[in-house]
Amino acid sequence: MNTPNPAPKPDNASPAPDHSMVNPQKQRSGLNRILHAGGYSLEGLKAGWGETAFRQEALAALVMLPASFWLGQNWTEIAILAGSVLLVLMVELLNTGIEAAIDRIGPEWHDLSKRAKDMGSAAVLLSLLLCGGIWLSAIFHHI
Repeated sequence: MNTPNPAPKPDNASPAPDHSMVNPQKQRSGLNRILHAGGYSLEGLKAGWGETAFRQEALAALVMLPASFWLGQNWTEIAILAGSVLLVLMVELLNTGIEAAIDRIGPEWHDLSKRAKDMGSAAVLLSLLLCGGIWLSAIFHHI
């Protein structure tokens, strides 16, 4: 079967956009890029700390992460216990990012905005249920 050739591009096609003027991070490389990316990550954690839900989960993590070393009987169990706690924090940060992006668009109600926020919230709920299930199972087996 013959496939048609793609249409040729016109001579006046605009070139690819130059992102270097929009985002200076794209011009960085090597250690400079890593250091700046680390700074952005710290800013994200600071912004997350401003959210009540993240702050509550982070404070719980301060207790649960060390407890995972006491409760876990081998490195795999420790990793699963600690990983489930960190997963909750990661999902909460992503949910907060979704909410911030939606809020930037505008304050008016829109079905798609609600849907995006609801899905982010559901992701947090599922991560909390997973974490709780893992921890309850580990505690049950430890007792």
